[in-house]
Formats: sequence, C-alpha cells, structure tokens
Amino acid sequence: MPSRHVVRPDNTLALALEGYAWLPNRLRRCGADVLRTRLLGQRAVALHGPDAARFFYDERHVRRHGAIPGPVQSTLFGHGAVHTLDGEAHRVRKALLVALLMNGGIDALVERAGVAWEAAARDWAVRGPVVLFDEASRVLTRAVCDWTGIALPPQQVPALAADLVAMVDGFATGGPRHWRGRRARTRREDWSAGLVEGVRRGVVSVPDGSAVRAVAEHRDADGSALDPCTAAVELLNIVRPTVAVTWFVAFAGHALHRWPEHRERLRAGDPAFAEAYAHEVRRFYPFAPFVGGRAVADLEWGGVRIPSGAMVLLDLYGQNHDPRLWPDPYRFDPDRFVGREIGPFELVPQGGGDPRTGHRCPGEMITVALLRDLVVRLARLDYRLPPQDLRIPLRRIPTRPRSGVVVEVREPA
Repeated sequence: MPSRHVVRPDNTLALALEGYAWLPNRLRRCGADVLRTRLLGQRAVALHGPDAARFFYDERHVRRHGAIPGPVQSTLFGHGAVHTLDGEAHRVRKALLVALLMNGGIDALVERAGVAWEAAARDWAVRGPVVLFDEASRVLTRAVCDWTGIALPPQQVPALAADLVAMVDGFATGGPRHWRGRRARTRREDWSAGLVEGVRRGVVSVPDGSAVRAVAEHRDADGSALDPCTAAVELLNIVRPTVAVTWFVAFAGHALHRWPEHRERLRAGDPAFAEAYAHEVRRFYPFAPFVGGRAVADLEWGGVRIPSGAMVLLDLYGQNHDPRLWPDPYRFDPDRFVGREIGPFELVPQGGGDPRTGHRCPGEMITVALLRDLVVRLARLDYRLPPQDLRIPLRRIPTRPRSGVVVEVREPA
C-alpha cells in the first residue's frame, strides 16, 4: 500500500467549496490512500479503501464517542444517540434497533410502504405534477409511523415528513438549512418524548412489540431505562433514517430518466435485478461524503502515524467511485451487482462492517429493502417528466436533484 503522504493546511473552507469532491480530490493528488490534514481546526487523518474501512470500524483503533460534531448531533443523530456510543453500551443499545428489524420486521415495513405508495400514486394521477422527493418523504413517513406504532392522523403526515427531511438536510451546513434542522429536531424530540412518557404512564396505547413500546421499555447496559430525552432520540433514529430513503427514491427517479433502458427489467419484478439496481443507486449517487471517529491510541496506517485523539475520516464517496473496486465507476450499471456478493467493507454509502454489531448503519437493511420494492413500483408507474432542472450539485451536502424530480402521473386507462 502506498505510504507517501502530504501534510495539508486546514481544509474546512475547501470542504465547503468542493463538497463531495474535497476528500477524493486530495487523496488522488497525493497518490495515496491516506492523507494528513486539518479540519475544523483539528488534526485529521483521512483513509480510503476496504482495508482502511476494516481498520476504521475496529473499535481497538477508532471510537465514535466524542467524535461526532455537536452540530451533527443537533440535527441528524440527536445528543446521546447510539451513534455516539462505543463498546458494550453501543452493542446493547444497537441490539434494541436491530431486534425490531429481525423476524419479519423489515418485510412488514416494506409492505406498509407499498400500501402507502399505491394510495399516494392514485392521488398523484388526479393532482397533476408532483415532486417525487416530497411525495416519497410522505409515503415513507406514513409507512414508518404505522410500523412503529405511532398513531399519526393523515393531516399531520406532511409536517412530520418535512421535519424529518430537515433533520437530514441540515446536518452538513451552517446556514439556514442547519437551523431548520435544529428547530425540527427540537420540535420532534419533544413530541417523541411525550409519546414515550405516555406509553410508560399507560395513557398512550401502542401495539405490543411495536418500536415505541420497545424504546419505552428498553434497559441500557447498566440496567437503567432511557431517560425521556434519550428515548425520544432513539425513537427518531428509527423513524428518521427510514424517511432518509427519500433521497435514494429521488435518485432512482433521476436514474430511470437518464437510463430508461432499465425500466422494463424493473417492471418485470425480478428481485435480483431490483436489488442490484438499488445497490447501484446507492453506489453511484452521493449521500454521505465521509464518516469520522477518534483514534483510540497512537496508531499507524499505511505508513502514516495517527496520534491518539486525532480525527480519523473514512472516505465514502471516493471509495464508491474507485475504479479499483468498480470498473468504469461513473457509468450507471446495475448489472455490476447481479450475482455479486458484496464484501462488508466494499460498498460503503452508509458505512462498512456488520450492521448488526458494529457502527455500520442498521438502517442500511431498511434502505435496501425499501428501495428494492419502490424502484419496481416507480418503474411500473405511467408518468412523464416535464422540463426541469435535474442537475445534482456536488457542493451541496446532502445533495439531491435540484427539481426534486417532478413527475406527471397519467391516470390508468
């Protein structure tokens, strides 16, 4: 592995200006898979590639506690979330989330999303042009609330969907999007805490086995119940990642427009191709540019010393477009995933490793399952795209098609 490295000045402004291209550009220029730099005024070492991902997700090397910036916790994850824990505390808290997905939990969520999609699609045909991004967020909000046991009146779905989208949309910026995300999180943590406390007092009825009840009854590694604020955070960390699939649904609509030759294969409903298509959407289109942690001790990787406590960054966007892993990486090709077993540290749009035990997002299983189903439903929908701006700005994090993908759905004959 190359060991040559370059020490760079603080790159915070460069990250803001270059967005997703910032880290891949610098790694490419130095000709190595490791780079020392500074970010937010702190020492940082950036790593790239499957071996780097394996190193990064080893808790003997990198910890997440204290590594996630406050602004990201205040919008995306919430303070005290499972993402900020390590060791046994992380494993026990994460087991709560993973248990909800096992034994048919994901299938039940996908089924609810399909029902919500079909009901919404009938309405789209009557309403005229709709924005796929916005409509997908409402479909997924409706589905995940039904699945978690949250009784949400239909008229409240748009507002909740908008708040959940704002939490994701504002995590990587310091401008108005960030403050909208903060306000949305504060509003919804208060709402979620009220639900959990209502369940605990017996004044809010939720189904046995539901996510709301599981969070309300959970005991952490030390045997204590979650305080209402932390319980609210973890409930939102079930609901919010599901609605974040909105980004990939919009990207799937963008891909179907640019490469319509895949539509018939999706319409045929072959689950293997639908899953391959979902993986290629996740690989090809940008979501998180990188993830970060803190070095547990003085370490070395690729010939570069990593001081204890230094920020460690793992390049996600660059790895998903690395020609050593993905031949012709800027060609959209779902067939690259047909019949291919994906290594746990190869495809990393939502991190690497084992999502059941490590820090890889457990919501990835939800993302793949939902996207596999919804891309087929989207391909079977009879619609056209009116003239619009479908550009995807790589300086914006997280990015999306500028128009949100406007579609005009035709009524069934």
